[in-house]
Amino acid sequence: MAKELYKGNSRWSFLTSFLIWLVLYAALLYYWFDLTAWQAISDSSVHVVLLGGAGFLISRNLSYYRPGAGVNKFLYVTVVSSVMAALWVFFTHWLLETTFDNDPVYLRWLNSAIPIHFIVGCMIIAGIGYRSQLWYDEEEEQGERERREANEAIIREAELYKLRQQLQPHFLFNSLNSINALIMLRPEQAREMVLKLSDFLRGSLKREDDHWISLKEELQYLQLYLDIEKVRFGHRLSTSVSYDEAAEAMYMPPMLLQPVVENAIKFGLYDTVGDICITIRAYVEDGMLLLEVKNPFDNELQQPNKGTGFGLTSIRRRLYLLFARQDLMETGAQENIYTTLIKVPQTHDKSSNN
Repeated sequence: MAKELYKGNSRWSFLTSFLIWLVLYAALLYYWFDLTAWQAISDSSVHVVLLGGAGFLISRNLSYYRPGAGVNKFLYVTVVSSVMAALWVFFTHWLLETTFDNDPVYLRWLNSAIPIHFIVGCMIIAGIGYRSQLWYDEEEEQGERERREANEAIIREAELYKLRQQLQPHFLFNSLNSINALIMLRPEQAREMVLKLSDFLRGSLKREDDHWISLKEELQYLQLYLDIEKVRFGHRLSTSVSYDEAAEAMYMPPMLLQPVVENAIKFGLYDTVGDICITIRAYVEDGMLLLEVKNPFDNELQQPNKGTGFGLTSIRRRLYLLFARQDLMETGAQENIYTTLIKVPQTHDKSSNN
């Protein structure tokens, strides 16, 4: 729409400029060179109209054909402009000589002005050609940039989709193995886990096309996952979820917390014998939504800084693809507490998830 508006404005500017020039040139001929009103108007009209036509033709020519990289584009415009200026001088003089063939004074003046007309014609036609050349080149580059950006967006979206899809089988296989282990020993818990897993997967499908969801929705989705894990690990696993009132209105990419919490459970419960509590906190700082996940670990059995696994790596990659920043996820261990901090800039349009 903006491009068409610009083209329309350019055409009107072109026509307006030549109309003003027609009037000024006629007035110049009448007052400066003492031509009659009819001669001044005729001379101005023929020269300006045909010159406008020449400018239009060179502009249209460049819209359909522009020299390749091996040819000097501006040399091409200069040569074409010179040829068109010569043709313009020829046809304008022929028309005016035909019209005023009985006026030797005017014809003598007209012939003496041929060099000036040719130089002026070259300058104006070449100026229009150079401007058109630059405009069409810029338009072509803009189109190329748009195609490249669209292609990059498709590739980025495909990678984001792939990362989301890779998270599901990883968790699903663990859940199915747990269900298999529970079927014989605790069938009621196995049935409960199947139902919760069904709800979790259904929620995943609903969020498949969502690019952004509210923190509240993400926490509701996370609770389904935590319910499944609590069936798997029983009383050994407890969670503490808290968030500020300001954070509740914030938005985030879906399924951002689940891999982080899964990582926390994995490195908090595996190779330990006691109970653990996973702490999940959301708050706002400097206009960004901050998500903090903490889990205890055994200093003697684990090396948490080396064991971040696929989940955290995929989250880091997703954040980079979405925001082009490498500083949006921080991890660290202090004493026996491992902390993962995710920062989510609020840069999207909250009125749409597309």
